[in-house]
Amino acid sequence: MIRQTVTNVMHSDDAKTKAAMTYNAAADHFDHPVSSFWHRFGRRTVERLDLQAGERVLDVCCGSGGSALPAANKVGVDGAVVAADLAGRLIDLARAKAEDQRLNNIEFRVDDMLALGYSDHSFDAVVCVFGIFFVPDMSEAVRELWRMVKPGGRLAITTWGPNLFEPANGAFWEAIAGERPDLHRAFNPWDRISEPDGLRQMLAEAGIHEVDLLTESGKHPLNEPEDWWKIAMGSGYRGTLEQLDTDAFQRVRQGNLSRLFEERVAEIETNVIYAIATKIEPRSR
Repeated sequence: MIRQTVTNVMHSDDAKTKAAMTYNAAADHFDHPVSSFWHRFGRRTVERLDLQAGERVLDVCCGSGGSALPAANKVGVDGAVVAADLAGRLIDLARAKAEDQRLNNIEFRVDDMLALGYSDHSFDAVVCVFGIFFVPDMSEAVRELWRMVKPGGRLAITTWGPNLFEPANGAFWEAIAGERPDLHRAFNPWDRISEPDGLRQMLAEAGIHEVDLLTESGKHPLNEPEDWWKIAMGSGYRGTLEQLDTDAFQRVRQGNLSRLFEERVAEIETNVIYAIATKIEPRSR
């Protein structure tokens, strides 16, 4: 048991380090207009939460503020938002936007969502958009987030649905396999919960059995193949690209983009699942 616990901690620490390195590198492309879906799905998550003025919100894996900034606007000057992410460069982007919007009700933290240190029932809403699947033990992470939700409060988990970024995703990994088979992925982290049944099961393992799920099918336009490369450079794919030498990087880029040009790919799939769970208030005696 002790050995297993130590192994889990090592895997968790390794995952955190990789996530931070990947998204700090990706920060230079993360907010490029071609990747507008980050903010679109963040806004939609907040809309589904129906936040009220004066509420207190925790947004983990907040990125550059796609859901944290809309949440801060919704709860108003009497409310408060805490936005946390492992990637300090993404937090810098979010903080700059908050300053531009003169939002004084938002606190930013470069921190791990599993070690924030808040007491039970600290927030009216806890939000995690496109981040829960990076944690090796997702159920453990959800239990920690759920712990911080007040009775009557809500937890929002938004994740990718099936076939994310296809057909560009498949072309990307085919190009990687041709250069560095050791870096090729047979599946993506979000595949574990990319179907409603899998997401429900994971939440049930965390002790959440009543959840409102909404699946949303979508397509994201590409005006040219180069748009896809900007998306890859500003997303989790960057972690793989950072491990290539200069020549291999250029060959992967050219092979990926040539495939999209030849197949006249003008859009990629962006399917999403929104999950909202409300913590039942204890009955008064």
